[in-house]
Amino acid sequence: MAFATRPLRFSATLAIALAAGIAAGAPAQAEKLRLGNEGVFPPFSMVDADGTVKGVEPDLAREMCKRMKVECEIQVMDFKALIPSLTQGKFDVLISQLLMTTERRQRLTLTRRLFVNPSTFVVAKNSNYTFTKEGLKGKGMKLGLQKGGANSKWAQETFGDSIEYVYYENPDQMKLDLFAGRVNALVMLKINAATQILMKPEGKDWKIDGGEYNIGQDDIPEGERGLTWAVRKGEDGLVKRLNAALDTIIADCTFTAIRKKYLDVAVLPEDAACVTKGM
Repeated sequence: MAFATRPLRFSATLAIALAAGIAAGAPAQAEKLRLGNEGVFPPFSMVDADGTVKGVEPDLAREMCKRMKVECEIQVMDFKALIPSLTQGKFDVLISQLLMTTERRQRLTLTRRLFVNPSTFVVAKNSNYTFTKEGLKGKGMKLGLQKGGANSKWAQETFGDSIEYVYYENPDQMKLDLFAGRVNALVMLKINAATQILMKPEGKDWKIDGGEYNIGQDDIPEGERGLTWAVRKGEDGLVKRLNAALDTIIADCTFTAIRKKYLDVAVLPEDAACVTKGM
């Protein structure tokens, strides 16, 4: 009987040993994160003719992934589809900057602040608007807004039926209609308005007006307001890892080196400190 059972024991032991050897010798599969970005928000993101996604945010994300020792794949889609696609699990990290509104903080888990870039208005230089509901009533203003942006809800709540709202898929369409006179004003982030309109030859007849707004962030201390990336609600472990990598990128001024490739304006107090140090 002992003789009959011995081969079975041997086979089981051999199988375990073989399995352990295969496991030990097999290369571990690298962790992969899928990143979502809109790709049409220069200088923060754009797509080259060859399909490469570049800009401040894609380059920053690649450096983040390098420091996390993970593989990353960037998926490009319309801005309005980013949050639904993230919550549905179609990708893991949203890397198109988001205003830290109360609604988004309730729905998503946000990373550390990455950009300080308040919203403002772009209007014709010869205009003289008062940016209140009463001040704009009867002025015939058509305001251009991006679909899915926090600015859209804020503008409707602020100005009500005193103006007309025109919605666009992306900022390029907004600018074309502004220059063509199909809208009178745009709500944009200030840095983007300056670099993509005012600093361009075609922007000579336009100005920033109406103040600056960190929309939906009145309950956040002023020194913490800004824009961020996001993961699904409850992904606290992932966001902790993202923040750890981002913190080191910002602290050693790599963030500033990446930003300088595309933009001459500091976008964080820590970024400005790196510029002061000559980085």
